Amino acid sequence: MRSPPGLVAALGRLGRVNWRAVILFVSALIPFWLLIDVMNDGTLYAIALLGAILVVYIGWSYFVVEHAPRYKELFATRALVVVLLGYGVAIVALGWVAPSILAFVHLLAISLIFFYYWFIALVAVYHDLTGNGTAERPEEYPSISVLVPAYNEEGYVGRAIQSLLDAEYPREKLEIIVVDDGSTDGTLAEARSFASDVVTVVTKENGGKYSALNYGLLFAESEIIVTVDADSIVDHEGLKGIVAPFAEHDNVGAVASNVTIWNRDSLVTRCQQLEYSIGENIYRRMLDQFGIVLVVPGCLGAYRREALEDVFAYDPQTLTEDFDLTLKVLKSGRRVTVSDARVYTEAPGSWRNLYKQRLRWYHGNYMTIFKHWDVVTDPSYGLLHRLAIPFRLVEMFFLPVASWIVLGYIVWLLVTGFAAQVLALLVFFTSIVFLIAALGVQIEGEDWSLLVYAPLLVVGYKQFHDVLNLKCLIDVLGKEELSWTNATRVEQGTERADSGRHLQERT
Repeated sequence: MRSPPGLVAALGRLGRVNWRAVILFVSALIPFWLLIDVMNDGTLYAIALLGAILVVYIGWSYFVVEHAPRYKELFATRALVVVLLGYGVAIVALGWVAPSILAFVHLLAISLIFFYYWFIALVAVYHDLTGNGTAERPEEYPSISVLVPAYNEEGYVGRAIQSLLDAEYPREKLEIIVVDDGSTDGTLAEARSFASDVVTVVTKENGGKYSALNYGLLFAESEIIVTVDADSIVDHEGLKGIVAPFAEHDNVGAVASNVTIWNRDSLVTRCQQLEYSIGENIYRRMLDQFGIVLVVPGCLGAYRREALEDVFAYDPQTLTEDFDLTLKVLKSGRRVTVSDARVYTEAPGSWRNLYKQRLRWYHGNYMTIFKHWDVVTDPSYGLLHRLAIPFRLVEMFFLPVASWIVLGYIVWLLVTGFAAQVLALLVFFTSIVFLIAALGVQIEGEDWSLLVYAPLLVVGYKQFHDVLNLKCLIDVLGKEELSWTNATRVEQGTERADSGRHLQERT
């Protein structure tokens, strides 16, 4: 007897479920139950009330943006801030939380862990189970123009070009435009050795990555523009993967790739890969569910040409042109999504070089947020205003400060003889971070040995980034003269001088 078609389809979907991810996610019930068991009633009530407020806010925001835009200004971010202030007064008046900064920071830190896991990670698992990050390959691939900006990339640019030539993409629909941005080494000669009917090499005076990309656009002829960093290696199916989402949704303005580190030969690089696995496979999947991915990485990203032209392409005002451009595309009303396209990149191999890389990233992040501050206050930007940017503000402005306050609280507990409570807190935070990291590794199919480094994302590696974030915020607020900084390259072996691309305009 033949099974009903509906049953066959249901069994087929069941067979494709990532059961390990589901089991990992559900296993978090144990540490959360243990935490709840040792909490006092007031803290538990305060967390539950805050969770209810956020659930109502997110549900209402999604309903308004998707179904009732006439209410776009009702209960938006400003109203949420007012509600949260009232919430703070109420929980103090009810005696649930002591009226102190330390008590509130501790409460918010615990609440954020609950929220991150039971909303962000939950949506990410749902995203994985429904296959939303994997677009079907189109029957006919579009013509694409691949821009490769290069400044002093000798020893790298040739490898990047070769990976594009080796990609499984119709050759007649592929053009590669390498833009030498006034290099002082052998970059131009190396790139020109690949010149052909597919590869065009142009050169210009040094003006910064944003100007190199804008210059390359002048030579691009296709409606889909792909950008690839000259030190990256695109997977053989990377070009097919990066363009696939455009065929599924007309309103997709940009598509992000999946970044993988290839030089995992040190503690620093392996911590970075674990960081990438969490960021890309948990946080970014949640944003992709709503079409509001905040960063299309420069190492491999794609845009509709129309989307680029509508926002006047790249700007010079920040050090993170990819974050800046992505926000501009989102503000124009288009979706920004992710793909399964993979690109391999070199990560800084020492703490000193990681410092130099993140110095530029974090300076640029704050500059970009301040440049686009209207997104924070204008409800017309939909879920970008209501969801994506509030998350980013908490990540950039609250967490680096809260991290040190909580650490100071833990030290105080140790000094005053509460070692058992400290151990319980560390076990809880570490177990949750471990499970989040394990989810990212499982969803991505990454190396499970990376989980050995998960505790460093609680103590050590995390504080390094928190200090650097605070320094960069102070620098940007203080209007420091900021320039592009580069790390030592593995293949080139020597410290590259800073390019001295000073900003002409301040945010």
